Amino acid sequence: MARRTEAYVDTSALIAFVDRSDSHHPLFRRLFSDPPELVTTPLVVAEGHGWFLKRYDRIRALQFLALIDELKPLRIIPVGPEESAGGAGMIRKFSDQDLSLTDAVGLHVMKGHGIRQCWSTDFHLSLAGASLVINQY
Repeated sequence: MARRTEAYVDTSALIAFVDRSDSHHPLFRRLFSDPPELVTTPLVVAEGHGWFLKRYDRIRALQFLALIDELKPLRIIPVGPEESAGGAGMIRKFSDQDLSLTDAVGLHVMKGHGIRQCWSTDFHLSLAGASLVINQY
């Protein structure tokens, strides 16, 4: 059996998976029930933790971190100087867009790892050519 394609996971996909009030919750609940190899960065994890902390409370934020720890097959790629510089380069390349550093590093990681599919609800994550899963369903 062929290995399914690796996908990059953005904060918006993780929020939609956890937050039942999100309009994309049914899709991401289904996708996370049988995922391919998944990749994200600590910036995405930090952004998600902060979202749950501000929108709800520290208990929900801690539950989010527990989910990340349990989520298989999620691989968290470290962000060092090379990834940060690559993200800054993406911000310059797409300077007409309101890109966060988290999103820009995600674009760099997808490009550098040859990842063609992105689990996100944010159109910015398709700027470098990755296909957004929400456009496939």
